[in-house]
Amino acid sequence: MNGQEQVIIDLLKNGDNRAYKYLYDHHYAILCRIAYEFLKDDFLAQSVADDLIMHIYENRESLTITSPIRTYLVRAVKNRCINHLQLEREKKEISFSALEKPCPDLPDADEYPLANLIEREMEDEVKNAVNKLPAECRVVFEKSRFEGKSYQEIASDLNISVNTVKYHIKNALATLRKNLAEYL
Repeated sequence: MNGQEQVIIDLLKNGDNRAYKYLYDHHYAILCRIAYEFLKDDFLAQSVADDLIMHIYENRESLTITSPIRTYLVRAVKNRCINHLQLEREKKEISFSALEKPCPDLPDADEYPLANLIEREMEDEVKNAVNKLPAECRVVFEKSRFEGKSYQEIASDLNISVNTVKYHIKNALATLRKNLAEYL
């Protein structure tokens, strides 16, 4: 890191607007481009870059940058994009164990026989979709979602690696998401 960058870092720590203008003028476009490569959304990419600079401003007193500024910013944007993608993936992951319970949005089955029929039809579709999974994939998925076993427990039970368990769960969820799209 050169002397000029150290001056900029010191100005950032002091909340000097010129230093933040420097970040926007010299680094913002590349940060947006990098974020876009991860997120494939212009607005979201700009939001990530903006949030990073705002985070630097809000945490300026404790700011510690030991590498070149661009290296620090690029790494921070990548990490923020990866975190965003992981959160999105977690939001999309389906908890099929919740489908075992009656759907709270449906009317009481005793009062409305149609609700009972819809619930049974939905359960049947889920069971059929699970049964169509490849054998090992289905076993792994059922142990995870219906028996509540951890990846490590499944790996021990089936004498496979934890990574293989993760692979099967990922494939099962993708297949079920596709096959049950009209119900989700």
